[in-house]
Amino acid sequence: MKALQMKSKSRSNSQNGSRDASVTEASLSELLREVLVRVGEDPGRDGLLRTPERMEKALRFLTRGHAEDPKEILRGAMFDVDYDEMVIVRDIEMFSLCEHHLLPFIGKVHVAYIPKGKVIGLSKIPRLVDVFARRLQVQERLTTQIAETIQDAIKPLGVGVVIEARHLCMMMRGVEKQHSSAVTSSMLGAFRNEQETREEFLSLIRTRTSNGF
Repeated sequence: MKALQMKSKSRSNSQNGSRDASVTEASLSELLREVLVRVGEDPGRDGLLRTPERMEKALRFLTRGHAEDPKEILRGAMFDVDYDEMVIVRDIEMFSLCEHHLLPFIGKVHVAYIPKGKVIGLSKIPRLVDVFARRLQVQERLTTQIAETIQDAIKPLGVGVVIEARHLCMMMRGVEKQHSSAVTSSMLGAFRNEQETREEFLSLIRTRTSNGF
């Protein structure tokens, strides 16, 4: 009996090893074609013939941030400036994928910092947001990653980041709540320690002028 069990276990391990090898050798588009089959679709019908390739291209684009270095984004865009007032870049459009269901969450990012001898080129802050957003993410981690990267790069007096987002994993499945949004914040340095600074930031990102700016 013991010998039979060992043989059965060996056969099972061999089958698993073969399966693992075939998965490793399969291209991403081939695996996505299998996903279509598993959900009951026919990948051979007209509308789905090139869908696995399109899905692969989309996934690689939406997760390209995993291969990008956020420090490299900022390295060439830090300048010595004698300025110590708050710098805010608000309403940065953000698109990311929830790592729990691979469904999008979409929203806006507001970033502020108080320089201490160095500033970041303004166009690089949205680029930094994209690097972290184009990964499998949770909103809480995304918020702190943006703040901590700026803090480490230019050592400002403080950094504040607020993200407002709507999650399709809540809207399309689960609780199916269509109008709820999640708000997360990361406050470092003066933004955490000084209530007046924090309130100024939060007030400025809520303000909308008549011309839309």
